[in-house]
Amino acid sequence: MTIPSSLKSAARSALLGTLALGVLGTVAAFAQEAAPAAAAAPAAPAFTVDKGDTTWMMVSTVLVLLMTVPGLALFYGGLVRAKNMLSVLMQVFTITAVVMIIWVTYGYSLAFTPGNAFIGGFSKAFLAGVDVTTVSETFTKGVAIPELVFVVFQMTFAAITPALIVGAFAERIKFSAVILFTILWVTFVYFPIAHMVWFWGGPSAYSDPSGLIFGFGAIDFAGGTVVHINAGMAGLVGAIMIGKRVGYMRDLMAPHSMTLTMVGASLLWVGWFGFNAGSNLEANAYAALAMINTFVATAAAAVTWIVLETLLRGKASMLGAVSGAVAGLVAVTPAAGFAGPMGAIVLGIVVTAICYFFVSVVKNKVGYDDSLDVFGIHCVGGIFGALATGILVNPALGGAGIVDYSTADFAAGYAGVTTQLLAQAKGVLVTLAWSGIGSAILYKVVDMVVGLRITPDAEREGLDLTSHGEAAYHA
Repeated sequence: MTIPSSLKSAARSALLGTLALGVLGTVAAFAQEAAPAAAAAPAAPAFTVDKGDTTWMMVSTVLVLLMTVPGLALFYGGLVRAKNMLSVLMQVFTITAVVMIIWVTYGYSLAFTPGNAFIGGFSKAFLAGVDVTTVSETFTKGVAIPELVFVVFQMTFAAITPALIVGAFAERIKFSAVILFTILWVTFVYFPIAHMVWFWGGPSAYSDPSGLIFGFGAIDFAGGTVVHINAGMAGLVGAIMIGKRVGYMRDLMAPHSMTLTMVGASLLWVGWFGFNAGSNLEANAYAALAMINTFVATAAAAVTWIVLETLLRGKASMLGAVSGAVAGLVAVTPAAGFAGPMGAIVLGIVVTAICYFFVSVVKNKVGYDDSLDVFGIHCVGGIFGALATGILVNPALGGAGIVDYSTADFAAGYAGVTTQLLAQAKGVLVTLAWSGIGSAILYKVVDMVVGLRITPDAEREGLDLTSHGEAAYHA
């Protein structure tokens, strides 16, 4: 009779467990005889799960989904020409659905299980071992949330990141190429970066091996490196490799609906509270700090872009206002739970000036066609935000400090500007290199398999009809 492999595995586990218990029992018996007066070691504290934390994280998860569909889809859709509106909606919506399936199949396991400094393993592939009884520890020792909640929260991050990329080459890429690239990119770029930045043992196992960038001492509260630098760099590479739109810098390519873009940007701002405040994993004062920073940094950035346009162009635009808001949201993402509110305002002001320069000057000088300024806002803003976080976290500047989970009291401290900036810079450089090189290879693979770009005639007619056989609007 052939014994099923599952039964063999279970039998081996049971045998090993029995032997281990026997050995431990024998050792304990000898220890008791040798030192009868020795006090027993205290038992490890059990994890506590608070319903308030769980509720907050479930709400945050839904808010992040709101950022993507409909938020990002409408934001991008309004910025393209009417003939390509539906194509952008389809790309963002389909990416979201595809990545969710990949995430529960193997993505969560690769990002958040032990492996090496660069990537996790397959121990939780197909969510093996994850059920209603398992938990994920938060940033407080002994406090946890249901693991399924952590799975779906991180799933929304994985879904929105590749969706951000499509803005860089909107209006000229094949739908099949977008989906194939997404599958490859999250596998070989996003999951490793998420593991490098966010994987660690938790407060109860702080000395366990962690991801490479986490090990540098770099801090990224909600995804400045994982999401924005990562996506922005991939977008720039894609825009260059796919090439410019037909008629770029010659034909009018103005947004077809600033109304929808404003609605999308507003939904992004609302959803970003789940992104930033939710990344605290608990409903406490640090979540409140991330929330107020997400308010004020975004407001300061929007106002700054409006002022810049008024001074430099004579008129303030709706496009400028929402561009500034997104730049502020991007920059405050890594700093949300670390900077103080006044520092967040300064962050919003400065990042707007930098992003405005890249969008208005650098892109035109260099000549790359980043359709919706994914690189100029997400990558550039993410880089500045990641580096500025290393400064603004300083308690002397109103920051929250860096919690040292290896100490008994988890006291907040600050190693100094030079030390923290170096750690932040190393994290930024690794992300840029991994995303840039990895994305270039994957674009080439996709081009060889299905081709990246639609034909010039199809591009002139619009992707809505040529790629999807329907239109966003009917006369």
